[in-house]
Amino acid sequence: MKKLAMILLLLSTVVMGKEIKEPKNIEIGVTQIMEHPALDSARVGFEKALKDNGYGDVKIDYQNAQGDFGTAQMIANSFAQGKKDLIYAISTPSAQAAYNVTKEIPILITAVTDVKAAGLVGDNITGTSDATSIYKQLETITKILPNAKKIGIIYNTSEQNSQVQVASAKEESKKLGLEIIETGVTNVNDMAMGLDSLLDKVDVLYTPTDNLVVSATPLVLNKANRKNVPVVGCIEDQVAQGALITDTIDYKKLGYQTGEMAIRVLKGEEPKNMPVETLKNTQLIVNKKAAEKYGIDLGALEGAKLY
Repeated sequence: MKKLAMILLLLSTVVMGKEIKEPKNIEIGVTQIMEHPALDSARVGFEKALKDNGYGDVKIDYQNAQGDFGTAQMIANSFAQGKKDLIYAISTPSAQAAYNVTKEIPILITAVTDVKAAGLVGDNITGTSDATSIYKQLETITKILPNAKKIGIIYNTSEQNSQVQVASAKEESKKLGLEIIETGVTNVNDMAMGLDSLLDKVDVLYTPTDNLVVSATPLVLNKANRKNVPVVGCIEDQVAQGALITDTIDYKKLGYQTGEMAIRVLKGEEPKNMPVETLKNTQLIVNKKAAEKYGIDLGALEGAKLY
């Protein structure tokens, strides 16, 4: 009986050769490329999932790269050297930095639009993607602004996530008879000049899920409003700040979903056996003041969340 008890105890703490730790002994490194509402919400959702599922005592080491990939790489290195039990990487650059330094520590990613294009495929990495239909966003433009034909996109040329979206927008726009006019920037200092040039050429400005552009939303809106160019955003907070409309996901729910996946990994499941997940449901969100400015009938936007 003693031998049986010892075997059962061993099986309760080891799964497939892995030690299963008590939550209070688990250390998770959280790396985020910069602060903005979508990424912050993804972190809040992740931590809520841990708490709701009995992992509220885990030790979380949160580090923010403040928009600098070199800093993101240093953060990832520190997590690898510290032998964290799991790394939670929020955004494509943060996920790439983490995957660059370890192929052993489990990495859970989120707010990554195209996982394969970003090179984030391997045995120790999984999580969630914030991919949504760019066609759906462009189609929304044709419905509420039927005279708009030239759609501007400003994006960070050094962000793989954004390059993929611009390429997709170019393809999808052909189906809707729209023309995409793009402007690439490399840092926030280029944004003002890029916007001044772009806004004179377009009917609508569309901002993809680009971390640099989203973080500069006040500047984007200020410039666009002066030119009377409607802005179609990519996250809810942009509409709250004054963008006209977006059809987007709830990043807190996305982070929560990633947290649930992380718990499965902490309990012994292999990331390589867990496909990357997405949120299927999106929400149409409209700014009432902006809608009135551009003569849009709110009654035609049934079910939309209004700001």
